[in-house]
Amino acid sequence: MVRKYISLAAFVAVSAVVSASAPASVLVPSSSSATDSVEVGHHGPWSLEECVTYALDHNITVKQQDISARSAELDLNTALNSRLPDLNANASESVSFGRGLSSQNTYVNKTTTGTSMNLGTSVPIFQGFSINRTIKMNQLNLQAATQDLEKAKDDIRVAVAQAYVQILYDTEIMDVANRQIEIDSLQVIRLEAMVSSGKASVAELSQQKATLAKSRLTAAQAMSSLNLALLDLSQLLELPSPESFSVVIPEVSAELALISNPEDIYAQAVAAKPSVKAEMFRLDRASANVNLAKSSLYPTLSLSGGIGSNYYKVLDVSADAFFTQLSNNFSPYVSLSLSIPIFTRFATRNNIRSAELARQNQSLQLENVKKTLYKEIQQAYYNALAAQTKLSSSKEAMKSAEDAFVLVKAKYENGKSNITEFNESKNSFLESDSNYVQAQFEYLYQTKLLDFYKGLPLKF
Repeated sequence: MVRKYISLAAFVAVSAVVSASAPASVLVPSSSSATDSVEVGHHGPWSLEECVTYALDHNITVKQQDISARSAELDLNTALNSRLPDLNANASESVSFGRGLSSQNTYVNKTTTGTSMNLGTSVPIFQGFSINRTIKMNQLNLQAATQDLEKAKDDIRVAVAQAYVQILYDTEIMDVANRQIEIDSLQVIRLEAMVSSGKASVAELSQQKATLAKSRLTAAQAMSSLNLALLDLSQLLELPSPESFSVVIPEVSAELALISNPEDIYAQAVAAKPSVKAEMFRLDRASANVNLAKSSLYPTLSLSGGIGSNYYKVLDVSADAFFTQLSNNFSPYVSLSLSIPIFTRFATRNNIRSAELARQNQSLQLENVKKTLYKEIQQAYYNALAAQTKLSSSKEAMKSAEDAFVLVKAKYENGKSNITEFNESKNSFLESDSNYVQAQFEYLYQTKLLDFYKGLPLKF
């Protein structure tokens, strides 16, 4: 398949044609060196698949969602490790001035020093099911964050495809404008020769020159629109500059096909779309949060133990050596702690009610997301139907306009039609031809968008 492409550099090629009447605001970028390449290692025009892949790797929004997912993974790891015992070591050194207790258990006015060390651990035995419920919540939160990441990727895919199609539209408009310039330029040359031979009037020549000037202005405007469309896509890809950026213009053959109804598409989309999955996981998480709040109604039981020792010295008073005291004062300990909630100032009750309200709100959020998805599918469905009708009618209109232009052109060249009729027929043909190509792109995009809602890749 022969692949055409359009790039910012291609504007230089047409600038010579339109520069005579192009407005000052139209920017024609200069050629860039190899060191100014848009993407190191990438040469030539970008396909839609390449644009999407690059955007998923470099888009800032996608990167932020990826960080959120990794943060949720760390939270889950923290919750899982809360089952493990902890281990803490403590050491302290104190100095007391004035009256203090001596080793003979009498008080003396001496400076005393003390050193204590402790190594302890605690193990949660029963925490009112809060540990398991916290783990469950964090698992659901990670699943929701993962689906948020997939949704961000889907949004980027659609945005890139829309920007890509806009470039295709603007490319076709510029192509038509250049074809108009080509035809009008040939007619100016032809009329100049006819004026010289007395077969045409100066008024006809002036009229055709005015038509050529208008075509050049249209081409300049089309060039500016395409420039902006390329800029929009390059920014979506987070490219440092749109210089040297170009896209592949695919050969379009949009065959009319049966379009699935919105209900069937929705049934597939609601089970596959990450936006719905994320809210479903959040609803499960909200239910888990209710259970977590109820955990405060249960007693808690924990086991702790450790070892410790200390050293004590009164200034100018003999005492056992440091390590001797540590050995003599060595004391291991074990304790079992039970806490029973009796009255918490209604805090537990209110926390449970608040969690239940949050669950109800999340249930409404899920329904809202589903309705929004169904609305988007309906809009895409009717847009596809409209594009299908437009494609069929524009094909017939293009064929009729082409036949009419062939006849008017022959009549004009034989002196049986004037320049106004020729220009009108020519403009009608070029416009209908452009409308047909644009209708093909629009129909292709809308049908592919419906396939995307079904869970299929978005590609041309």
